[in-house]
Parts: sequence; C-alpha cells; structure tokens
Amino acid sequence: MSYDVLALRRREFPWADRGDVVYLNHAGTGPLPERAVAAHAEWARLRAEPWRITFEMQFGTLARSRELCARLVGAGPDEIALMVNTSYGLNLAARALPLREGDVVLSFDREFPANVYPWMALARTAGVRFEQLPVRDGVPDEEALLAALDRPRVRAVSVSWVSFSSGYQLDLARIGRACRERGIYFVVDAIQGVGVSELDVRACSVDVLACGAQKWLLAPWGAGFTYVRRELVRALEPADVGWMSVRDSDDFTRLCDYDLTYRDDARRFEVITLPYQDFAALNESLELIVGLGVDAIATHLASLTGLVAEWAEARGVRATPPAGRRAGIIAVVPPGDPAEASERLTSAGVVHSLREGAIRLSPHCYNTREEIERALEVLGGVAAGAGAGAGAALRSRG
Repeated sequence: MSYDVLALRRREFPWADRGDVVYLNHAGTGPLPERAVAAHAEWARLRAEPWRITFEMQFGTLARSRELCARLVGAGPDEIALMVNTSYGLNLAARALPLREGDVVLSFDREFPANVYPWMALARTAGVRFEQLPVRDGVPDEEALLAALDRPRVRAVSVSWVSFSSGYQLDLARIGRACRERGIYFVVDAIQGVGVSELDVRACSVDVLACGAQKWLLAPWGAGFTYVRRELVRALEPADVGWMSVRDSDDFTRLCDYDLTYRDDARRFEVITLPYQDFAALNESLELIVGLGVDAIATHLASLTGLVAEWAEARGVRATPPAGRRAGIIAVVPPGDPAEASERLTSAGVVHSLREGAIRLSPHCYNTREEIERALEVLGGVAAGAGAGAGAALRSRG
C-alpha cells in the first residue's frame, strides 16, 4: 500500500514546497495539516457564537475522537479516555494502579521526564520504589529489564515504546507478555510511535498507554488520549474526578442528583471540560493518517530514515537505532561538535532537534527523499570539516 507524497504535500502541507524550510522535527511538534487548520478555525467561529454549538456537536466530536484513537492502537472506544497530554495519562497510571509501599516500579534510564517524575513523586509520597535500569550503548537494555522482572515486589513496568533521543523501538509484545505472565502492570508512553508504527495493545498485553497527539498525530497542543485495558477500567478509581466521570451525568437537567457511581468505561478518567476545538482538529488529522494507512506511512519513513542510515554507515558515523528498531526517528552523532552541526542545519533551514549529544531527524508522511538529501549535504559538510580539522591537528603534532 502506498500514497502520492507530492499530492499530499500540495493538499495538506503547501508550505513544504516553498523551499525555505525542511521540517524534520515531528518528534518535537508536528505541523497541522490544512484540514485540521480548517476544523480548528471553524470551531473558533462557532465558539464566537456558542448558541450554534449543539450538545451533539460537542460530545459527538469527543466520541469520534475515542473511536479514531482506539482504531490506531487496536482498542475499543470504551477503553479510551481523552486527555490533554501524555503526562496526564502517565499520572493516571501512577496514581490509580493499586501500588503499595515497598512495591517496585521498573523503567529505564534516559526516559523522557514525563515518564519519570510521576513515579518519583509516587516513591516520595507512597513509599513505592522506582528503579531505572541502565541503558546499554545508549539504548534500552531489554534483556536486563526481562531479567529484573523476577526481582521481589516488582509490580509495574513503565517504558517508552520509542525512545525520544535514540529512536529505539522496544519489543512491546515480548515485554508485555512477560509482565502479564507475572501479574505485573505494563504501562507505555507511546507518544513517539503511535500513528507511524502499527500497534495492537491487546497483542502487546498493555494495561495503560498514554499518548499526546501534538507530535506524530499532527494535532494541536492540548489533545491526546489514554488507553486503559477493559478488564482494568472498573477496578481502578480515578485520582482526579471530573463532573462527568459519573454515571447519568449526561442529563444536564439533574446535575444536583449527586451519585458518585463512576461510568463503566474509560470516560470515568476524563476531566471535562476538554478543548473541543483541539479534538475536532485531532479528528481531521487522524482521519488523514487512517486514510493514508499507518503501514504505508511506516514504509515511507523506513525509506527516508534508511537513507540517513546508509549515509552514516558509509562515513563511519554513528546512527541509532538499527533498521529493525526504527519508527520515525533516527539520531546521528556527527564528528566534532554536535552543537555546531545543529547550528549549520538550522542556518540551512533544516528543522531538527539536538538531543543528548545527537542530531535527531524525524521525518513524516509528506517529507521527500530530496529533503533528506538536503539535510545530509549539510551534515556531510560538517563531517568533512571535522575530518580536515583532525588531520591538521595530527600533522601539527607530527
């Protein structure tokens, strides 16, 4: 399955053909496609005249968001709680899972802070032990994690599906299966993978998954979702209680008939009011991604990141991750000063990120081979300059 990249650019990302910018920073913030921009603007116009917004428009928009988010991860809409970011979902896991004093939560070093601080706070307030396993050669050590599952009192594992800095994609199915066999809760920060890599939360035995939509899902800030496994939903009580977290709260004529009986589905974890305009735009972006096909997007990204990997191998430049572990990120460690390489890329109009001493390139569905070659041409100049400088230094010492 494939799609017309150039037609997609013209239709949804017309600015990309101006030539002044090569945008390769979707692991940071994804641009909004034209359809999402239009939806957001339409909701702003409606908000200016709120009597035009019906109950069905508001809550139908959220229902469609749950359906689309569920489809992306192989879940049911009843297992999806709409959230404003990844952090909220990870806090939900840290505060709602039945973890007790002395229980151990395992993760990796070099995790993004959103998947660290909620667990550190839980350790401080509830006496839970939060342990971060060392990485190996800059990437998560899955073997060490699997071995650590048999330590006493391990009750939860919380990891990023795709590392924000190295781009390394974990084998969720293998880790999730091992956790399920031992009765260990499996929590996943999926923001760097959903939408550009296929995922089935059931096949991967995921208990809670958190995902913001502002990166690879090409949606506004303030939109995201959390998956909670159906069998867990009713067993967990919300740490934060919204006024529509409870049963029968859809009837606005009886709001003072207080009854703290939570909904039977994942909406019990939602804290209304949500930004409807952001979720309306999210829906448009998700319709685009679903229409293109996640598998087709993944194939396109593999061809682009593969160009970078081939370039790096030919020059002896370190790049991560290996082909079998890539989603959309490839991180290159240029010779010399990475900050200088970053500055040269920025001067050339190549938008990227400098993360943990590496140049992080993260293309998406509409980027082209020519854009990758433009970035590599700049990096090639940096590599040549660093090599010449090293040679001069050696000659002077000789």
